[in-house]
Amino acid sequence: MKPRSWLRLPLPLLAAAAIATWAVPGSAAVTAPAAQHLTAPAAARAATPACNPIASSLRPAGPPQVTPGSFMATIRARGYLIAGVSQSTYHFGFLNPLDGKIEGFDVDMVHAIAKAIFGNPNKVVFKAISDDQRIPAIRSGAVDIVAHTMTINCERLKDVDFSSVYFEAGQQVLVLKNSRAKSLADLGGKKVCATAGSTSIANIKAARPRPIPVAAANFTDCLVLLQQGDVAAISTDNSILDGLKAQDPWTKIVGPVFTSEPYGLAISQQHPDFVRFVNAVLQQLRTDGQWVASYAHWVGAPATAQSL
Repeated sequence: MKPRSWLRLPLPLLAAAAIATWAVPGSAAVTAPAAQHLTAPAAARAATPACNPIASSLRPAGPPQVTPGSFMATIRARGYLIAGVSQSTYHFGFLNPLDGKIEGFDVDMVHAIAKAIFGNPNKVVFKAISDDQRIPAIRSGAVDIVAHTMTINCERLKDVDFSSVYFEAGQQVLVLKNSRAKSLADLGGKKVCATAGSTSIANIKAARPRPIPVAAANFTDCLVLLQQGDVAAISTDNSILDGLKAQDPWTKIVGPVFTSEPYGLAISQQHPDFVRFVNAVLQQLRTDGQWVASYAHWVGAPATAQSL
């Protein structure tokens, strides 16, 4: 898939404009290629017996269907799907400066769900939200779904439901190219930025030796702080760091992947039928090649056979 012309815009313009898997037991899993997004060892991903984030979602009942009385029928009657997304996460959810539309890998997932409901992928109202607004937006009903590089974990499962995993990431570190830091372990006593409400900021707080966590509203804010010398590093999912690095060629990603961050689409616990429907859409994307095409376009590397 050829990159669109706006992908060749000067980096400052992009920066200014920015201010999968069904993984229940016995099923195939779709994850990012190991060379691009490594996962933590199995022991590090083990969950408590009471909670298994990876296998927590509801199986689809069959192909995606809008049945009478369902939440999907309510959405169809309204005339549009409401999705909470990022507008500043390059590659996943960001504002295209040429046409003012929000695009990215996460956004492709939302368009596919809208198409399954309406037969038209564009019947979506996007609401730009920050990381710490994701759960409140779902719980209040302000949005129907959140597609926002959101890690499925046991704590969040107390408040919202998730789809099956549609992308696998892992936390790393971004520094300026002249930095001597090779991992988070080299940043004790130094300021490291991540967004408020993210798993990343919690992981920074728990790191030893202790870095100083700096919470920002968006990761583009973290990038500005790094460029100005106000923080020594940014630490978050490598999927997000890839986008920041693409916007600033004077940065580099360092260190091993030290967490597993399985992304899910967040949905209200009041709508289990919608969870099953979304999982049916995701399953369809994995089998008909759309997930692979979207991954290749936005992440920049082809998905391999081992990914499926």
